[in-house]
Amino acid sequence: MTDTTTLSADALRGGFSDAPAQSARAFRAALEGLARPGTVQVLADLASAPAPTSPAAATLLLTLCDQTTPLHLAGDHDCAPLRDWVTFHTGAPLTGAADAVFALGAWDALTPLDRFAIGTAEYPDRSATLIVDGWPALRNVTLRGPGLKGDGPARLPEVTAFRDNRALFPLGQDFYFTEGARLWALPRSTEVH
Repeated sequence: MTDTTTLSADALRGGFSDAPAQSARAFRAALEGLARPGTVQVLADLASAPAPTSPAAATLLLTLCDQTTPLHLAGDHDCAPLRDWVTFHTGAPLTGAADAVFALGAWDALTPLDRFAIGTAEYPDRSATLIVDGWPALRNVTLRGPGLKGDGPARLPEVTAFRDNRALFPLGQDFYFTEGARLWALPRSTEVH
């Protein structure tokens, strides 16, 4: 149990008011994002976490993280108010990049990607999922693969990292991109052109 006497008031705010229903809706949107790469999902019933975390990223953290999912906070996201918020609302252990199941940060803070787990041949699911919070200057790309009918447009901060990630398939990382109330996903199975 978290000792609330040492946490700031901001750490106690911003969670779900109806956790079962809200997390179910957010989980469905997160899965829909992975099933339809590049398709923007607009989340309802948003959580709010201390800056610089977007409401979509905060909602993903509440939905995906718990005491069994080590979380890495990168760059400006690795701050005391957000660490306290994560501890209080999810109980997720905070860890370094190599041991993370989930990671949250801006693109520049999350790179290089080779710091994060890509899974193993026996357990490809033991890889990290990266939540890229805030959409940096983006390049137009075309996505191909499962969940896409033909080619799909998207915008990414770079191309090489995602092509290299796809070359590792079935290993590699999965990605969520968040900003405001929106998210979209790029699973490792998606080709970037």
